[in-house]
Amino acid sequence: MTIVDHLIKKMHLSPTREKIIGNLFWAVLGKLVTLLGGLFVGILIARYLGPKQYGLMNYVISYVFLFQVFSTFGLDSIEVREEAKGDIPYTQIIGTAFVIRLSMALVVIALTIATAFYFTSDTETIVLIAIYSFSILCNTFTVIRNYFLAIVQNEYVVKSEILRTLVGICIKLTLLWFHAPLLWFVAASAFDFCLLSGGYITAYRTQVGRLRDWSFDSAYARFLLREGFPLLLTNASVIIYQRIDQVMIGSMIDKTSVGYFSTAAKFVEILIFVPMMLSQTISPVLVAIRKEDEKAYRQKAQLFMNTSFWLSMLLAAMLSALAYWVVLCTFGSKYLPAVAVLQVLAFKAPSVALSSAAGSMLVIEGLQRWAILRDAFGCLVCIVLNYLLLPRFGIMAAAAVAIMSNIAAGYVADAFIPAFRHIFVQQTRTLIWGWSDLIHFKQLFKKTTAP
Repeated sequence: MTIVDHLIKKMHLSPTREKIIGNLFWAVLGKLVTLLGGLFVGILIARYLGPKQYGLMNYVISYVFLFQVFSTFGLDSIEVREEAKGDIPYTQIIGTAFVIRLSMALVVIALTIATAFYFTSDTETIVLIAIYSFSILCNTFTVIRNYFLAIVQNEYVVKSEILRTLVGICIKLTLLWFHAPLLWFVAASAFDFCLLSGGYITAYRTQVGRLRDWSFDSAYARFLLREGFPLLLTNASVIIYQRIDQVMIGSMIDKTSVGYFSTAAKFVEILIFVPMMLSQTISPVLVAIRKEDEKAYRQKAQLFMNTSFWLSMLLAAMLSALAYWVVLCTFGSKYLPAVAVLQVLAFKAPSVALSSAAGSMLVIEGLQRWAILRDAFGCLVCIVLNYLLLPRFGIMAAAAVAIMSNIAAGYVADAFIPAFRHIFVQQTRTLIWGWSDLIHFKQLFKKTTAP
């Protein structure tokens, strides 16, 4: 028994709650190690490369990331759902999904490299995109990650992710020691996915069985493709309006500006971690409450939304106020132009909190089939506003648009979708007087009993 298991046992919880708490612990630990490890090594690399090359590196990563979503074909949640049901042998589900992902990955890699030739004439950028695009191939082994999630065994997933992060940091520190050029850092970032795949494969072979037992079924493949396609559209919309800003900055302004913007984004990613983890923690509680008492669910959901948004607002205000010292003491004086961007972009966190809280409620209430409408609207707002404002106002426009597109997708769109209007009303209440619930934060975790 591990130390974690021993501590959880002392809490005297039911077996189900023990499993939930254990998986939550590993999820939080894995995310923290990834975020903080990424920030630590990112700061060192940024100081070494300088704004221009660091910006080019982030442009390449964002560019490939836009295409990577198509290689998964929206299958992640479908795989988890089907494997959790247990109606079909898991080896057939994993094997079929793997073949689909592998086929899509090869097509997407070719498409990524081909479009790079079309959108840029810079040979260095094309070479870097080609190198990093092979991370898409390694990403096919997330079928193993999805299986462990389906059987509620996050521990093996997180251990693989932590190992990947630590080994990846060591590799990048070695490259810094030998004063390696940019190409090697991009290759190392792509190799991170190989390390992660190796961890997944090792965990599977140790805990489950042989990969050669996987099987492919063409009829089941058609079923997965039908089920995954709507989610592909939704995921693509989200990824585009969350990532396309750095690609558009690099194409319409310059790579140095991408360096400044991505510097600010590194800190905002950590800030966004708070509402996202709060959402993952509270969602199972809300599901249980809704089964017993709809009125109690509405009250607890409102408290959750209020707390998530205004806690994020407080943290964003603190980060914005300290932006100068945060950037100076980490990335250094070369990146001080990122201060103004961070002061604005920090407030992306409350907009994400408002949207993700609503998103959790949509899933709990079974309304997620309409989510594509809100995400597509956010994607449209992001692209149009960046296209219009970037040439005139630069990266400050991109920071403002990042917030506006989140508000458009996660709040404004809810007013125009009939099934979401009750959530829009709750969000409006949050904006007006939700701040008063910050002092009731602990009530989120208290058990609610039906009358």
